[in-house]
Amino acid sequence: MREAYQSDLRHIVDDLLDMADLVGRALEEATQALLEGDLALAERVIAADPHIDRRQIDLDSKTVELLARQAPVATDLRLLVASLRMSSSLERMGDLCAHVALVARRTHPEPAVPEQHRAQIARMSELGGIALRDAARVIAERDLALAAQVEKDDAELDDLMLEVSREIARGDGYTNAQIVDLTLLIRFYERLGDHAVSLVRRVGFLVTGDSLDAYHDGVDVPEF
Repeated sequence: MREAYQSDLRHIVDDLLDMADLVGRALEEATQALLEGDLALAERVIAADPHIDRRQIDLDSKTVELLARQAPVATDLRLLVASLRMSSSLERMGDLCAHVALVARRTHPEPAVPEQHRAQIARMSELGGIALRDAARVIAERDLALAAQVEKDDAELDDLMLEVSREIARGDGYTNAQIVDLTLLIRFYERLGDHAVSLVRRVGFLVTGDSLDAYHDGVDVPEF
């Protein structure tokens, strides 16, 4: 009975990692659709988003069932509580990827991103992908040092959002539609980073019972 319970807990973690993989793929494809004007790829990202939503619903159902059936305590309880929050963050990240794809679809066949901002948008997407992959590693390995680094690295995404915002505010030659789309896009990518930070903070709670501020080297990290 105990072995089955531990297997169920491991499956919760595996499901979170699978969701993170789906979101990472959606982010890459949404940005490719955006920058290359690939309408078919944008449609694929949009169509795939309900699958991520269903994965969250299924994962949360498993989690609630374990909470009710096993009445876990200590680390096991924190794992299940954290899972509910992490699945929500991953689902929202999937929504943000779909929003990027929707911009690509709406602006097609016109380029969604003006030439002078393509590198910035590509970098924001790259940073979001790195943050998500690192967050998945934190979930799998409970690496608190990497968790703290994810939060520090999020500052570059914030800086890029502000940089583009300032250029839009003082620049000429933008159409109203471009201003709206760019403002939305940089916010989508910045929020992806915020959700990655939320993911690693949940792992901090899982391991220590405290917030990320309490992380320090040498914490004993229990295995899943």
